[in-house]
Amino acid sequence: MPLVDTATNQSIRDYSIHELIEKARYMRGLNEIALCSAASGHSGGTLGVMDICAALYLKVARHSPDQPHWPERDRIIWSAGHKAPALYTSLAVSGYFPERELMKLRMLDSPLQGHPHHLDLPGVEISSGSLGQGISVAVGVALAARQDRKDYRVFAITSDGEQQEGSIWEAAMCANHYHLDNLIQIFDQNRLQIDGEVEQVMSIESIAWKYQSFGWHVIEVDGHNMEMLVEQLNWARNHNDTGKPVILICHTNKGRGVSFMQDVVGWHGKPPNREELDKALGELQLRETFDVDKLLAYGQAHQEQVNARLDSELPGFSKDYWWNHQNEMQVKMDPTRKGLGRALEKHGDDERIVCIGADISDSITISGFYKNHPERKDRFISVGVAEQGATTVAAGLAKEGKIPVFGTYGVFSSARNLDQLRVSVCYANYNVLIVGAHGGISVGPDGATHQELESMFQIAGLPNMNMVVPCDSIETEKAVRSLLFDITGPKYLRFAREATPVITREDTPFEFGKAAVYRLREPKAHFVDAVEIFSAEDYTSEDEDLTIISCGPETAEACRAAWILKREFGIETRVINMHTVKPMDVSAIVRAASETKAMITAEEHQVGGLGNRVAGIVCTANELNGKRLPFAMIGVQDRFGESGQPWQLIKRFGVAAEHIAQRAKYLLSV
Repeated sequence: MPLVDTATNQSIRDYSIHELIEKARYMRGLNEIALCSAASGHSGGTLGVMDICAALYLKVARHSPDQPHWPERDRIIWSAGHKAPALYTSLAVSGYFPERELMKLRMLDSPLQGHPHHLDLPGVEISSGSLGQGISVAVGVALAARQDRKDYRVFAITSDGEQQEGSIWEAAMCANHYHLDNLIQIFDQNRLQIDGEVEQVMSIESIAWKYQSFGWHVIEVDGHNMEMLVEQLNWARNHNDTGKPVILICHTNKGRGVSFMQDVVGWHGKPPNREELDKALGELQLRETFDVDKLLAYGQAHQEQVNARLDSELPGFSKDYWWNHQNEMQVKMDPTRKGLGRALEKHGDDERIVCIGADISDSITISGFYKNHPERKDRFISVGVAEQGATTVAAGLAKEGKIPVFGTYGVFSSARNLDQLRVSVCYANYNVLIVGAHGGISVGPDGATHQELESMFQIAGLPNMNMVVPCDSIETEKAVRSLLFDITGPKYLRFAREATPVITREDTPFEFGKAAVYRLREPKAHFVDAVEIFSAEDYTSEDEDLTIISCGPETAEACRAAWILKREFGIETRVINMHTVKPMDVSAIVRAASETKAMITAEEHQVGGLGNRVAGIVCTANELNGKRLPFAMIGVQDRFGESGQPWQLIKRFGVAAEHIAQRAKYLLSV
């Protein structure tokens, strides 16, 4: 009994198989319009899973749009959280909210986060996005149902690459051990993941045999045959007498229904532009079904309202100092991650270097190691979505004299594998380079699950670990070379995703463990020409009023704050680029504390990751002799991120140059 009216306990509507087929087609079109509106998100997988969604949400699962938390509802858990647009489309078509709200997908101040968040949107059962966790949550929910003697069913939607995570198999073992016949895993097997065909990245076959071996009842089904889907889902929900958890292995096509997307790896995490959207709707025979202009305008209006609100909240000055809004102080933008790819390409001929990819190789640019050098491919090890395994594999390689480089998103390379880092890498003191990409809230629309804001706590707290957070793509390239060849032992590199200002040059000195001082001179046509950079140990005090200590792309914001303070108030600022977070340049900090009147730390990180370490040095330095030093920290204030455009989030989370300048002016006035 799907779509229940809880007041009458009657079905709101019972769809025929033909109607479900038509609904799935409609949902595909609506999904693609939302992705076009967002200008980000996952087309391929969401198109592929839509027949399953129509069957589940409109025919099989028991739930109530008017009562999202109805205790008797079936629980539908999206372990494959990157397919969130399909989840949101399913909820909208089921009646949880108006369909036009889908046009706010992945936008700031919208509940439709890049990955689902159950606190934001009724109908979303769990917050997900880190692959392999949702199925374990589903086991817990199924156990709770049994303890409470409830007859609701728990559906868990999983994906191909996810089956490579070890936590999947822990859940599979647990579900069998407790005979959870109220648990139904829906495995959307489209045979592709970000880095290519699953069989080539990291084979999961024979997946049916594996689940049978783990004691599950296995059903294989054509994931686009609506009649078969409904029949098997109904059996699993209502007639499972096996005493076993059930897995429906649904064979699907990524990008189903759109010829130029279908079975194409490149459409995993890509939205259609307007031209591609029109073509897709034409192929889906939906061109006359939607008022596309009106829907997209609704999403655009929301963006404009958010931007206006953010601008009104930003501390104001006599002029607009935002990046490239003036004819002077122009900057080139380049993603810091590009520096990794360039460095690995340049230095990868060293036979000791072995790179380990975890299914997002192009995204973090670790693939630059072999792309133009096929002879290196045998030194590139793909492990799939298996961060804990990759970390310990790296330890084994290092034990035998290799220089392993393992990279993935920072949320996975600094947290999911933390125990492996602690014991197998740091305790053993092995020469392993760990790469944490997509650091900070400027990751953008992917949202909180993919915005790494905690690594300076986690990584810098590990004994034997070295940590570098470079300010731009040029410095990233230099940092990679230094970490590969100058530093022996555990080492971690954190960098951002979004294109950020380039504030250094090829000839700008970089030395591991030695901070650099940035002094803004008179404004020039190009920002980089207006800043003079010194090694901190060679710098002579100019009796500046203020010190700002920063790292990563936030260093550029600190330099821009120095511009605002100089132009608006005549305040001179010493900006310290603390690119090496561990070991930290103690001398540079103590000298700045003794030679300037106030100090601020600025980080695109949970506040204190950098700031607490700097404050600890200031507070314990005998050289300061109890000097009164007004001190403040700029950073993310003990909260998770959210979806939005990168620069919107810099403003919303209070880490823009304007926020630094405002705080500095206050400190110097007290």
